[in-house]
Amino acid sequence: MRNARVVVLDWLRACLAAFQFLTRLPIPVQIDYTERVFRRSVVFYPLAGCVIGLLLLLAGKGLGLILPPMPAAVLLLGLWIVLTGGLHLDGLMDTADGILSHRPREMMLEIMKDSRVGAMGVIVCVLHVLLKFAILYSLLDLHIAGHEGGVSFLIVLVPVWSRWFMVMAIYGWPYARKESGLGSLFRSVRKSHVSCSLLVALLTTTITASLALGRGSYAALADPKVWIIVCGYMLVTLIAGWIFAAYMNSKLGGLTGDTYGALNELLETVLLVGVLLITLTQF
Repeated sequence: MRNARVVVLDWLRACLAAFQFLTRLPIPVQIDYTERVFRRSVVFYPLAGCVIGLLLLLAGKGLGLILPPMPAAVLLLGLWIVLTGGLHLDGLMDTADGILSHRPREMMLEIMKDSRVGAMGVIVCVLHVLLKFAILYSLLDLHIAGHEGGVSFLIVLVPVWSRWFMVMAIYGWPYARKESGLGSLFRSVRKSHVSCSLLVALLTTTITASLALGRGSYAALADPKVWIIVCGYMLVTLIAGWIFAAYMNSKLGGLTGDTYGALNELLETVLLVGVLLITLTQF
């Protein structure tokens, strides 16, 4: 009984660590961030993404009912950034500064370590944020025009799958730096952790899709729409994520903590484009 309790507490610490690391949600618990905690925490990355997505959905519904689409989109995007503390945007800017400098690999890695943001990082960040804003504005505008406030439930699944691929990237590509960095704590992630995180992503996607479609837990398993959504998200994430990660790996000889954040941001935008296309076809 005691051993079972210890195991449960260990996994609970890992879950809380995932939320503390990936979000700025107030979790007043002191956790010793050991390599073991970091390694296990990746299992809960999709769950942290699901909570972020649910908060965005609720905020989008509320903002869509009381504000015009443009200010609602600005506030929704601002909330999205605040929920993560800009962690992944910072990684995107550092990655852009390094890779787009077209310098030798070691120099790229040094540029990425620099706390100052260069021109390419600013340009990529601005374009990236503008694209996200444009998509959120379009989603809000479509739903308001259809006499329904807020954004589609599909937005919940965007941060779920982008964060799941972060786990895939940690496991699937080598760590680029010789010296230890924050990303090096994840180097011991195992295949079992990737599989468990995939299971979490699949469960959250299935439950979210079934609830949105008004299906019970058993009826959802027989609904082809649910499985189209599940398979569509997984397939798009794998293809786009693999392309991005393989490109970064070819430039840097591996991935770093910054590139994990960049992958998350890029995949969020790709998946948002998919949500917009689905919404347009249904509209």
